[in-house]
Amino acid sequence: MIEPYSIVMDFVLLSMIIVIAAILKARISILRKLIVPTSMIAGFIGLIFGPDLIGLIPFNIDMLGELVYHLMAIGFIALSLKKREVKSSPALLNSGMLIVSTYLIQGIVGFGLFLLLVQFFYPGFFPGIGLLLPLGFGQGPGQAYSIGNQWEQLGVVGGGNLGLTIAGIGFIWATVIGIILINILNRNEKFKDDPLIHKENEKLVEKSKPKELPLADALENLTYQIAIIGFIYLVTHLTLYGVEFILTPLGTFGSTLAQLLIGFHFIIGSLYAMLFRVILNKLEQKGFRLEHTPNNIMLQRISGFSFDYMITASIAAISVYALQEYLISVLILTTIGGFVTIWFLVWIVPRLFPNEKLANTLGYYGMLTGTISTGMALIKAVDPKFQSNATDNLVMGSATAITFGFPLLLLLNVPIVGYLENQPIMYVYTLIGLVVYFVGLMAMLLYRSRRISNN
Repeated sequence: MIEPYSIVMDFVLLSMIIVIAAILKARISILRKLIVPTSMIAGFIGLIFGPDLIGLIPFNIDMLGELVYHLMAIGFIALSLKKREVKSSPALLNSGMLIVSTYLIQGIVGFGLFLLLVQFFYPGFFPGIGLLLPLGFGQGPGQAYSIGNQWEQLGVVGGGNLGLTIAGIGFIWATVIGIILINILNRNEKFKDDPLIHKENEKLVEKSKPKELPLADALENLTYQIAIIGFIYLVTHLTLYGVEFILTPLGTFGSTLAQLLIGFHFIIGSLYAMLFRVILNKLEQKGFRLEHTPNNIMLQRISGFSFDYMITASIAAISVYALQEYLISVLILTTIGGFVTIWFLVWIVPRLFPNEKLANTLGYYGMLTGTISTGMALIKAVDPKFQSNATDNLVMGSATAITFGFPLLLLLNVPIVGYLENQPIMYVYTLIGLVVYFVGLMAMLLYRSRRISNN
């Protein structure tokens, strides 16, 4: 049972290390030059000085995991409530398929590798842990912890902690390796973009910037934004409770699927937020206008706050001792997964986005090894004014990826059922399903890329 006082204390401690990290990043020259989110620095401070290592910061690890879970949903609901001009564009469809294709190749590598490790080194261990690679790298710490923790509730030892660890190593790939990748690709003629394209986009960027609200209205409007997010999160939880109530009586598969859907709570919350935004836009078109409406600037700040604390908490929550038994396997998994991700994106992105190759390649790499915030950070390194279409592709592509990612959600459910019912054949079905779906998406992407090159 988590006590309310523990929630307050852990929030205060997270706030303290975020402030310390911000000071260090501002004062230490090497940190200023590196593209490393302050929240990530704070997370590693929390990990080093937390209960498992030096022990100066008395975090409640369970509480940190809960914060990661809820802050992720809040951040995605806030992003989904933002008003944006969405145009029908082949790039958005390509982006969604590209994101899910990367999840799939990461899943094939991770799951295939752990099938071998379980066969020869860890008999009886759950090979589905390899699927935490696309969750930790592609989805980030919140999702990796959420799904890993749900598996842990079903009997998988250390699932949540392994998810956080894989996601934490993913941040290292997104930032440290990402900086190296920036310098390599920036010198490669293949990734040189036409500067005229950025000039054409600059006016669109300036036009799309929302106006800041007067300070006198900011507090009242901020309260309203938070209230909307809270209401949507309430509807999300009621939906999940209803789904769990319906699915649990259906047996192992139903209860497992219910647990996985609870882990994907942020997607359900995002869909409700998008629906709310669509309804609100329709009402405004008919002349009905609320006294206060969702404001893009405030929603962006709320999501930024949520993700900063989420990243800090997720890294600080890593349990070093619980990882000792599988540390070598996790390092092998993330190293192979990292290099495969680089190879795949460097190969496919220029084919899909030939006019803005560099920003898109770095953005997708940062997002598919870390989070969307690290993807934005890498884009900013080569496109400081966000004049390219890379940021739109990341944000809107994440939305379209929900549709293409639904079969992957179903596949995630198969290995844990095989584990609980002692049916290893389900592992084979899962791997075949991953490969078949990947081949199908790649066929569509390569076909579309040929059409792009011919235009």
